[in-house]
Amino acid sequence: MSITILQLLCLLAAFVVWRLVRRFVLSHPLDNIPGPACQSLLTGNVNQLFCSDSWDFHRSLAETYGRVCRVFGPFKERQIYVHDPKALHHIFVKDQYVFDEGIFFLAGNKAMFGDGLLSTLGHHHKKQRKMLNPVFSTANMRTMTSQFFNISYKLRDVFVRKTANGTQEIDVMGWMTRTALEIISQSGLGTSFDPISEDHIEHPYITSIKLLFPVARTLMAFRMYVMPIVYKYKLGTPRIQRLLVSLTPIKALHKLRDMSDVMHNTSLEVFNNAKQKAMIGEEIGDSKANHKDLLTILMQENAKASDEDKLPDSEVLAQISSVFIHPHASRDSVDDMFRTFMFAGMDTTSSAVCRIIWLLATHQDVQDKLRAEIREAKRNYEEPDYDQLSGLPYLDAVCRESLRLYGPVSTIAREAREDAVLPLSKPIKTVDGQFVQEIHVPKGTVVLASLRASNTTPELWGPDSYEWKPERWLSPLPEKVIEAHIPGVYSHLMTFIGGGRACIGFKFAEMEMKVLLYILIDQFKFSLPKQEIFWTMPGVASPCLDHTKLRPEMPMLVSRAPN
Repeated sequence: MSITILQLLCLLAAFVVWRLVRRFVLSHPLDNIPGPACQSLLTGNVNQLFCSDSWDFHRSLAETYGRVCRVFGPFKERQIYVHDPKALHHIFVKDQYVFDEGIFFLAGNKAMFGDGLLSTLGHHHKKQRKMLNPVFSTANMRTMTSQFFNISYKLRDVFVRKTANGTQEIDVMGWMTRTALEIISQSGLGTSFDPISEDHIEHPYITSIKLLFPVARTLMAFRMYVMPIVYKYKLGTPRIQRLLVSLTPIKALHKLRDMSDVMHNTSLEVFNNAKQKAMIGEEIGDSKANHKDLLTILMQENAKASDEDKLPDSEVLAQISSVFIHPHASRDSVDDMFRTFMFAGMDTTSSAVCRIIWLLATHQDVQDKLRAEIREAKRNYEEPDYDQLSGLPYLDAVCRESLRLYGPVSTIAREAREDAVLPLSKPIKTVDGQFVQEIHVPKGTVVLASLRASNTTPELWGPDSYEWKPERWLSPLPEKVIEAHIPGVYSHLMTFIGGGRACIGFKFAEMEMKVLLYILIDQFKFSLPKQEIFWTMPGVASPCLDHTKLRPEMPMLVSRAPN
């Protein structure tokens, strides 16, 4: 037995030595691609790419190296940083199953969300997407607009009370996060967790949702090196995995487990209520009209689907909230979809709305112009429907320009599942002085697609590409933007990416943003506070006052808007 263990240790040591030699000594196909120097043998350029204030570094990569360059990951792992439109088309559309989610991303989402859209691949993901596409149709968005308004009125009433005696400093980020969660809860799940009032005691489910990612961020090493192994080799049953989590001395893991219990139990309750509503709808022959939440619509659509397309209940429940290896969580498939939706729609939408309000506070002339358009529209309809709201050109321009320049997510990672060739729209000059129009990408290479660089390329968007100008959307876009064939699903932008993994709820998010702005800008004037507001870049961009604590908050001076 001792010999066997010794042999295993020798094999492991040889494997580690080989990986180190290959990583640090031998040449690599991507060494000929220009890029920044490796900052650290341990972390590569990771700290530069993903520190809280990495805006300037990302811009310098685009300005110094153009549409593609080589960067270093941990232990000097060669990675590609790219925003070339032709390369993006291959990554997200043509070769989307070659350049797919990496194991680190999949393992974390599998543990937190179950088998949802964010953790499945290939046919499995395509099957879920096929079921969900009709749920997020424009027709369904039209039926939810009034519900968006009803929840936004509650936020308006809070601000009215707070500004009754004049200008007040209000944490807009905190209130916007609560409102975004309540909109998703009611419109997505058909339930309410927050009355949007000052004296409300937060529901444990909402607390768990807010804390999940901050706690998960403290477990980066565990998520990078342990969870991918568990995911790849399917080590242990969920019950055994949960037991091992309980036995570890890592308190953050215990917090995730406890939050999972709260969210799982709440999800089951919501899921069962939705199931009853769906059954009632079938009995009275009403498939959608009286049940306007997305979960009920999904369950009704799933009930009508063929056996081949039908999703098992476990994948629907996983879309309601996160499951961290829950002992009773089955691994077959309808549970996992609305868990994903809660998380995908909370931080991103509240971040986008807060960014727009911050921009409007910075550019008071734009805020005044937008308020004038909204008030002109209110003369014709107090509460516009989906099409009327979509038809307000300046509101639309403000949203598009904000999502272009300041999308909530700046970079998306993909991993090459096999050796591949990545074509470029224009040749690049390599380190040895040659010009190439394609890059050979070895299997396992991480590809970082820069969404923000694609949205701000001066060559496409003009010399003012880094300036916030809503007026650019009131005229036809530059021909170069159209001719570039950027593969985004939204307005020639990569903000919601494209292809089979594009953001499925972008119409939902866009309508939510417009409703909130329509209500708030009409009633209130937003001004910058004395404190400087910083915006963090990694993950979902969020405002804060202190770079060291990074607690999301955005105090704004709020007053009644002049008549």
